[in-house]
Amino acid sequence: MTVTGSGPATAARATAPSYRSDLDGLRGLAITLVVVFHVWMGRVSGGVDVFLVLSGFFFTGLLLRRAERGEPAWEWSVLRRTARRLVPAMTVVLAAVVVASTLLLPYTQWSAIAAQTVASLFYHQNWELALSWADYLAADPSVSPLQHLWSMSVQGQFYLAALIVVAGVARLCAGLSRPGAVRPVVGLIVVAAAAWSFEYALRGAATHQGWNYYDTAARGWELAAGAALAVLAPWVSLPRWLRGIAAMLGVAGVVLCGWLIADGANRFPGPWALLPVGAAAAVILSVNRVPATEWTGPNRLLAHPVTRWLGDIAYPLYLWHWPILIFFLADRGDAEIDLLGGGGVIAVSLGLAWLTHRWIEEPLRRPGVGRALPRQLAGATVAVLLVSMLSVTSVWQYGVVRSEPAVAAAELAVEAYPGAEALAAGAPVPDEPMRPSVLDAPNDLPPPTVDGCIADWDTREVITCVYGDPDAERTLALVGSSHAEHWLPALQVLAAEHSFRIQVYLKMGCPLTVAEDASAVGEPIPDCRDWSREVIDRLGTDRPDWVFTIGTRPRDAGGDETPAEYLDVWSALSAEGLNVITVRDTPWLRRGTVRYRAADCLAAGGDRASCGMRRVDALSPISPQLEPASRFPSVFPIDLSDAVCRPALCAVAEGNTLIYHDEHHLTASYSRSLAGALGRALRPILGWW
Repeated sequence: MTVTGSGPATAARATAPSYRSDLDGLRGLAITLVVVFHVWMGRVSGGVDVFLVLSGFFFTGLLLRRAERGEPAWEWSVLRRTARRLVPAMTVVLAAVVVASTLLLPYTQWSAIAAQTVASLFYHQNWELALSWADYLAADPSVSPLQHLWSMSVQGQFYLAALIVVAGVARLCAGLSRPGAVRPVVGLIVVAAAAWSFEYALRGAATHQGWNYYDTAARGWELAAGAALAVLAPWVSLPRWLRGIAAMLGVAGVVLCGWLIADGANRFPGPWALLPVGAAAAVILSVNRVPATEWTGPNRLLAHPVTRWLGDIAYPLYLWHWPILIFFLADRGDAEIDLLGGGGVIAVSLGLAWLTHRWIEEPLRRPGVGRALPRQLAGATVAVLLVSMLSVTSVWQYGVVRSEPAVAAAELAVEAYPGAEALAAGAPVPDEPMRPSVLDAPNDLPPPTVDGCIADWDTREVITCVYGDPDAERTLALVGSSHAEHWLPALQVLAAEHSFRIQVYLKMGCPLTVAEDASAVGEPIPDCRDWSREVIDRLGTDRPDWVFTIGTRPRDAGGDETPAEYLDVWSALSAEGLNVITVRDTPWLRRGTVRYRAADCLAAGGDRASCGMRRVDALSPISPQLEPASRFPSVFPIDLSDAVCRPALCAVAEGNTLIYHDEHHLTASYSRSLAGALGRALRPILGWW
């Protein structure tokens, strides 16, 4: 590597670099990989990480050139330029998604789409997804068509932060009469920020990867890597013998990343992301400050008209391809896509991306190009779409959803809404509307979720709360994940009738486990292992009369199972001298491997039966916990499947009561109706009534 020149004069002469058409091609290669991997591979390609590096490089370079030239009010000109680049295409795609969602998706999903539309427009979609730990690998009908816009939010947040930092440094240096210090000072800030962000991402990958994947602070080092290259660009040039090697290794790293790192969603933006980031950096540096006539073969290949054209439409292509894929899968009701279907998705995406680039982006960025629509017409179109979209989403969120009268679970009369007792005890079912309604269902939640008495994904601490009779002498500990939690309303009814105390030890996505490789929603969750071990120790100290937890889980192939790790937990609890009740888990709604929400199915025109599952698909013929529990004298299994499912069908509503508030959790209303069946199952075990 050669470093030439070292002063303000040299930097000033270098602030207008020659155009890098090969980087347009790199962007085209990256978007091709993103689209192909999303459509057919079901895993991360590393292309988005390349985008982040390029964004950091180009935007920081622009800021530094403007700051070093010292133009008056240059910050506002950069803001206007960036807004013209980003907002119009985003507006068009978001408007199309809102219209398509209205036509193609059940109205129970409109609220989430509306919220994510606003989040995308104001560049905080990544936080919306981080809060829900959305699975970026899962391209299926249940996934949001706006999920991919997390990366645009991260970039938008970086742009604002970078503008503030560079502008602040420029003003400070001007005040100190040291304008040539802008680039070195910004460089120091960038390096420090990158180091902190990388260390933060490293810790996040080990403790809360679901959040880490979308976290701006964890992604910042990838953008900062590009920013650091922009700082160094005026002074760095590789030796001739190294340029071809760097370009070749860089292109190979970009292309092979998705193949070499099969589970990038569980590893990025941790140290494994050094591969796509380093590959992009190698391409950037390969011919930095080198005239195009001396470019290497890989750089000239990247500058080919086809890859440059893909680079030109990369932004709208990225915006369009994901919603088209998701709507296609939603229409088919399947998570799989064949070669023909995937080719069609890509063809439509390319066509819409070109139209958006040609008729929206170019008129606003370069109004005099060819036969492009006048700037005024393109701008008016975007403005109308923007105002209409914000109006529609606001009316739906605040005028419809929040004005819908909610029916509290406690208000349901047992005579009109027998729920589980219709199955378990043959209670008569009068003709009444289903409760909760499909719009109320997401809010019909068990108390710990509402009270903050369940540790969330990113909370390692053990949180405990008391329900039932706090002064009772007898204590039942409710322990595990949200699938243990959704039994609390039923237990509360029994506690009120028979005077016992319920102490909860709950964590989202974390059934008790002592396994070293604990995982949840397909990714490592070491917090769960550590939390579980502390809970088991706490139970040994607190000495509840009984521990109540889940004893089975669904299998991808159908039916359910009691995995070996559950038996390890039973051994640990038995070693503490604790008596344990294990309840068979309730069915998870799924068609094949695709989960779906009962409310969505009902809103789309299904009924309680057609939206349900065959019992043989949901549950094994014999409860899988019976045989292993027989080896543990202190473990007592119970099975309330007959209070949730009929002999051949597990419907989504029984006794006028909706069973699920999402894909697999009981509504508080239905859980409460299970108190009778649960009480009859517990009576001979507890002996408390």
